Amino acid sequence: MKKKMSLAPAFFVGPHIILFLIFILLPTIYGIYASFTKWNLMSDPTWVGLDNYRTILFDGTSTFHTQFTNGLKNTLLFVLFTVPVLIVLPLLIAVALEHKKVKGKGLIQAVLYVPGLISISAGALIWLLLFNKQLGFVGNLFNSDVSWPANQPYAWIIIIVITVWGGVGGNLIIYRASISGVAQDLYESASIDGAGPIRRFASITLPSIRFPLIYTFVMTTAGAFNVFGQPLMMTDGGPRQSTHVLMMYIRQLAFGNGESIAGMASAMAVLLGIVILIISALQYYVMNRNAA
Repeated sequence: MKKKMSLAPAFFVGPHIILFLIFILLPTIYGIYASFTKWNLMSDPTWVGLDNYRTILFDGTSTFHTQFTNGLKNTLLFVLFTVPVLIVLPLLIAVALEHKKVKGKGLIQAVLYVPGLISISAGALIWLLLFNKQLGFVGNLFNSDVSWPANQPYAWIIIIVITVWGGVGGNLIIYRASISGVAQDLYESASIDGAGPIRRFASITLPSIRFPLIYTFVMTTAGAFNVFGQPLMMTDGGPRQSTHVLMMYIRQLAFGNGESIAGMASAMAVLLGIVILIISALQYYVMNRNAA
């Protein structure tokens, strides 16, 4: 006798699939289509084929080419500045919190996680006040009257600070949950054999949390490539466009002042997506191969 198929799973999975289709898949497909068109969000898109991509990638005299190269360069700088810190710092804190002598582990973890719950705009206002050249705590601490958002390398420093401040807690929770699951007898055996803290970390901890480490590395990098709020709120892309990241150019083209150039913005967004996919695939391949 055939088993009666239950519809219960569909009721749980169905809403997620519907939301994914409406808010993720369909907009992505239409965005890819729009990247091959000339479109101002008001009139119907006009098919132009690969013209947008040729202009962005190869036309050195085009403003769009300049915007893309400058935005991608600044985005890569942000990734290089922030991702290593957002991976290494919470990992070191997680390892330190596993030490038996550390008290108030839950409180420390909660304090570090709370900034991640604060919106970027609210966090930016807090840090802009701290870095204010006249009244800010940082300026008074270092006896400096430098306008941090208007000068380099200070502009990058305040962007990195707010990013790390808001991002450490999430990865810390993942690492702590993973490390706490490592069998303690492994550490005890290694200690009896004479292995020090660094050797135990390299030989036991890192291999044991390989998959969470790969996950956080890939997701943190992808998130960093999509940076927008921090440079917008902290420096507005300055000084002299040195922190104007690619997502800011995309938003400016699509929804900025004057006529929208949504087709060109869509092409830049697709190229950014391709960069993220390639780098994520390389990260996953290299980390899996090294761990094998």
